[in-house]
Amino acid sequence: MSFNSFNFHPSVMAGINALGYSTPTPIQEQSIPPILQGRDIIGLAQTGTGKTAAFVLPILQRLTQGPRGQIRVLIVSPTRELVEQTCEVINDLGKATGLHSVAIIGGVNISQQKRALHSGVEIVVACPGRLLDHVWQGTINLSHVEILVIDEADRMFDMGFLPDIRNILKCLTKEKQTLLFSATMADSIRKLAQEILLNPVTVQISHTLPPKTVSHALYPVEQHLKTALLKEILHTTQTDSVLVFARTKYRAERVAQQLKNDGHRVTSLQGNLSQHQRDTALKGFRTGTYKILVATDIAARGIDISSISHVINYDMPESTDDYIHRIGRTGRVDRSGDALTFITVADKNKVRALEQMLKTSLERRKISGFNYQVPVPVISEKRQSYKPARFSDRRSLVGSR
Repeated sequence: MSFNSFNFHPSVMAGINALGYSTPTPIQEQSIPPILQGRDIIGLAQTGTGKTAAFVLPILQRLTQGPRGQIRVLIVSPTRELVEQTCEVINDLGKATGLHSVAIIGGVNISQQKRALHSGVEIVVACPGRLLDHVWQGTINLSHVEILVIDEADRMFDMGFLPDIRNILKCLTKEKQTLLFSATMADSIRKLAQEILLNPVTVQISHTLPPKTVSHALYPVEQHLKTALLKEILHTTQTDSVLVFARTKYRAERVAQQLKNDGHRVTSLQGNLSQHQRDTALKGFRTGTYKILVATDIAARGIDISSISHVINYDMPESTDDYIHRIGRTGRVDRSGDALTFITVADKNKVRALEQMLKTSLERRKISGFNYQVPVPVISEKRQSYKPARFSDRRSLVGSR
């Protein structure tokens, strides 16, 4: 099957051809026809499967007809990075259509967004908090919205945005088509879908398992030796771009600094950074200025970089869903990737759950020549033992206001 089978408008096909797309991915092949028919859909697909284009292409097709200069499509996403990534996809695929989109995110000056909205756009991609800021200030008109997309719904719920989503829904009074995409289908998402979707088509693309293009390995190690082990792996492994996940903002910043001191081209992405700093970090990682990005789970969604060869879980993810989201940054589409996870004795139950999900026992690896017997360092004059952060020391994800 080719994209020609969808009979897209020539201006939409121009964007497809410009990006070199030829064959639709499974989520695109199964989602695009019902969306073009105006059906509500529930799209269940892991990251890296081409999900964004699956809804962007039929949206562009629909907007080639009808009025311009008014908001006809609203896409709601959980993080600033994902909003900006979606806008990039819209701009790339829709370059020849003359359609305009705007990113509505927190952390930046709201005045520029107001000017863009006032000038007239057809597509708004927004984080819930900043979108409601515009609603309450009367600077956005949602009365003409024909299509609502709720993207990464499970992450939206994890980040506590359900009340905001319900407030947004109250602002959409016109009959509309609703598209809900998620990597997993929790009961809370199923309940919302039942409330707001009309006779939806469900498209499910292996949403419970990671991509088959990714290999998995576990590295048993004491907490205090994780950074040393990370350095050893980076020194001895052939990599392209490497994404390292740490549990807390402080730890991500600390690990990045230690790798920098070791001579690596590295940056961090975590919630203490300003929006400008986050944009700079992502741009540097995307362009190759930095080979390593150390991030909290804020980056698990919203990084679309095909050259990421390795995802390293410095800290074991909190859940199997988080594991899927993290490693979805590598092995994207047809590329291969490696997922390496550091585990401690405290992670035993989480490892068991992960292996049950993957339906296989994962390889435990030891690095030859690495000294696993180094004792826990002591601190202060009283020589008190250093105590690693508890597994439950989970910092909140950054909001999007």
